[in-house]
Order: sequence, then C-alpha cells, then structure tokens
Amino acid sequence: MNENILELINISKEFPGVKALDNINLAIKKGEIHAVVGENGAGKSTIMKIISGVHPRGTYEGHIVFDGEERHFLNVRDSETAGISIIYQELALVKLMSIAENIFLGNEIKTKSGTINQNETIKRTKDCLEKVGLDVNPLTPVINLGIGQQQLVEIAKALSKKTKLLILDEPTAALTESETETLFDILRNLRQNGVASVFITHKLEEVFAIADGVTVIRDGQSISTNKIEEMTEDVIISHMVGRDITDRYPQKNHTPGGVIMEVKNWSLKNPELPGRFLLENISFQLRKGEILGIAGLMGSGRTELAMSLFGCYSGHTSGRLVINDRETNIKKPGDAIKMGLSYLSEDRKRYGLNMLMDIEDNITMASLRLIANMGVINNNRKSVSTREYIDEMHIKTPSPKQLVVNLSGGNQQKVVLSKWLMTDPKIFIVDEPTRGIDIGAKYEIYTILNTLVEKGVSIILISSELPEIIGMADRILVMHEGKLRGELTTPEITQEKIMALATGVQSDEK
Repeated sequence: MNENILELINISKEFPGVKALDNINLAIKKGEIHAVVGENGAGKSTIMKIISGVHPRGTYEGHIVFDGEERHFLNVRDSETAGISIIYQELALVKLMSIAENIFLGNEIKTKSGTINQNETIKRTKDCLEKVGLDVNPLTPVINLGIGQQQLVEIAKALSKKTKLLILDEPTAALTESETETLFDILRNLRQNGVASVFITHKLEEVFAIADGVTVIRDGQSISTNKIEEMTEDVIISHMVGRDITDRYPQKNHTPGGVIMEVKNWSLKNPELPGRFLLENISFQLRKGEILGIAGLMGSGRTELAMSLFGCYSGHTSGRLVINDRETNIKKPGDAIKMGLSYLSEDRKRYGLNMLMDIEDNITMASLRLIANMGVINNNRKSVSTREYIDEMHIKTPSPKQLVVNLSGGNQQKVVLSKWLMTDPKIFIVDEPTRGIDIGAKYEIYTILNTLVEKGVSIILISSELPEIIGMADRILVMHEGKLRGELTTPEITQEKIMALATGVQSDEK
C-alpha cells in the first residue's frame, strides 16, 4: 500500500525568460505535516500552484500522483474535488461578503427548491469557526475583521471541504502568537485524522515546532528532504542559500545623533467609531541615524501610528509632530514625502504596489519629479534609475518591464523598498519589512537599513518578530491597546520584557 498522499515526479516549469522549476521531486506521506522552505523565487509557490491546478496540466512537465492515482488537474476545482485545499499567503476573500458567504462561496448549501439554506449555512459556519478558535458572528462582513482573523476564516473555509491534503503558504505571517498556536493545534488534529499538510514558511522556529519532515528548494530544484529530527536551523539555512550564514543580523556600526523628530501627545480618533480612539497620547523622540523599534501585538496600534504620522488619517489626529525643530502639519502622504518621510507598508499589495504596472513604473511612481523635465517623463532617465535599483537590490526579473504581479513576494518587497529609497528619505518608517521574506533576502534588507542609518537616515522599524527587532533596533518602544507602555534600551532588551509590556502585564506608560 502506498503511504504517500502526494508525489511530484520530475516536475519542470518555465515562464518567459525564467526556468522556475527544474525536475522537482517531492513526496508527502498521509497524515504528515511537511514543511517546504526556500528563498523567495526558489519555486515554492509555483510548485503549490501546479499541485492545486492554478497552473494546469500542459503548462508544465512531469507527473503528479495524488492518493495513488496520476492526476491531470485542469483547474482549481479539479484539485479541490480530489481533496486538495490551498490557502495562499495573499488572502482570497471577498471583503464585502460575510464570513459564512465566504466559507461556502462556490459550494453553497441549498434547499430542495434551490435557494440558499441560510440556517444550515450559519450552523456549519459556526462549526468551522469553532475548529479554528474564532468566536465571531458568521454574518460579520470580512472587511470588519483584522488580517489575523481573516487568515483563520481562510483556514475554516478549507476545513469546510473534504480535504485530504491542506497546503498553507506562509499561514502565520499575520497571526498573533496565540492564533499561531491555535493553527498548530488544528494541524495536529488533522494529522491524527490522516490529513496531510504542506507548510510553507520562512520562520524556521515554526518548522521545528510543527513539521514531521522538511524539503528545501533552491533555484527551482529540490535540494534535500529529511525528517525534522535529522536537521538543524543552520543546516537548513545553508541548503536554502547555498552558503553558510554565521550572523543573522549585521553589526551595528552607527551612533545615533540629535533628535530629528519628536511626537508629542499624539492621538488618533477611530474614523469608524465616533468617540473611540485608536491611539492615545503617544509621545516619543527619534534621533538622527537611529533605528527605533516599535513592538506590540496585533491591534496594539503600531500600524495606525505609522500611517497617521505619514498623513493617512487627516482630520482624525491631534497632538504635535516636530521635524527638524519645526512643527509640521502633514495632511496627506504627499506632504510627508516632501518633508523627507517614507513609509513601507506591511500590506505591499494594497498600499505599496500597483500590481498591474511593471517594475519600472512601480519603482519610480513616488519620484516622478526626479525623472521629469518640465512635467514630461524622461524615459531614458526612468529606465537607468530602475536598472540601478534592480541591480542594487538583486531583484530577480528578466526585464524592468516585467509586471510586478509575476514576481515572487520577496522580489515584490524589494520593488517597494526601491520605490521609497528613490525618494531619498530622511526618516524611513518600515512596517514588517521582512514579512514573507526568506533568510537570505532578510539579511540583504537588514544590511540596506544599516547602510541607510550609517548615512544619517533615521528608521522606525515595526516588527512582530522579536529576534528581528532586538537584533536591529537601538531602542524599542512597546505598545499595547493604542498606548505606549514602555521604552527599552540595550542591553536591557529581552523578549520577555517586550512581551510583558506588549500584553499589559507590565506598564511604564509615557
């Protein structure tokens, strides 16, 4: 009897100018949690799209054997009918529809007369939400949920089907620690019931926490497959990047200077709930040539603070913002850019990129004045500038004219970073800059941030990864429920102290 639920045999796939996969072989056992890791652009997402039918039979070479039979999936519905469910890194929910409508979209529960059975839909939705530990009304519109809750709705949707293999692409990127543990409990229960899971992640600590086996993909090839007890983090990293990485974070070679920005009694009213505040009386200073970390759990107000300083909540803020000893009134992002601020959003597809534009247009869109003569774009200057950033950032692409929608998540992030670097920021707010980024690319981004700081740029770093924020920041502000709960400086910074402040266990409010 074949113990494998899935086998990929000599899978190869080409895109124009790029060989994405080169004779990939992969085997997943029934009831196994199998991690697939690799750098951005290694081919992980392409493999999953082939398994799930997004790339149909005929667009790739090789064979798929699922549940003992060779399969020829022509679309996603074919793979779902066979028992494969996939949850993508970028959520695929209809935001204006309810949770219940999303979970059973395309698989509606109907009465004998052909109408939607609302009562049964709500009942089954509650059952699915209970499995993922989400206690919300099934009729709640998805747009009213946080990103972490939306991720759990995606998982609940997958569990509503007769799934034999669940594929999760960076499923914990937007989850809190407790939500992540809930997810792991779900996967363990599925394993006990014989359901296999493919777990794609850049967080190696999660691989060792949940996986039974791990496959490393590099440059479109399967490098190694091992039981998890046979591996170490250093070995996995070495296989991923093709070299040893001795230091996860660059050495700090900078000394912060004088105060460049001061925020005093900064508050933000909730635009949707009159009388409620998203931020209350936040005060802090940012020094020249400093990395100031902002930590906190999801919903603590970190992103709202960044966006409000960048002019995204005009008319709803109060308090004082002083930059270079001058009080400013930033009403929109354009004002912020003129003041020397840039903001790299945690949601690159919504706020960082135009997915229907090419790399060249995306990189230059915030700096058109630099490549224009009397209001007319100089296409040669535009092309030269773009090529410089593609080379400097090591963006993997066959052409600057490549649409960003066709890039891997890591290369999309490098495009966003390039866009803001081109504006020559003096204060750079980076919100989850390495979310969904592989180990090698993370180090590249850390090095870029350190180089900027050494040149006198001031950086506000928002991150949910505690080792990252500890490894990079000179000081760390910790937020909880819209308030600043404390400030930590080296060498007193520890994960335990951050979490004590972030959860409200301790407080040193400012």
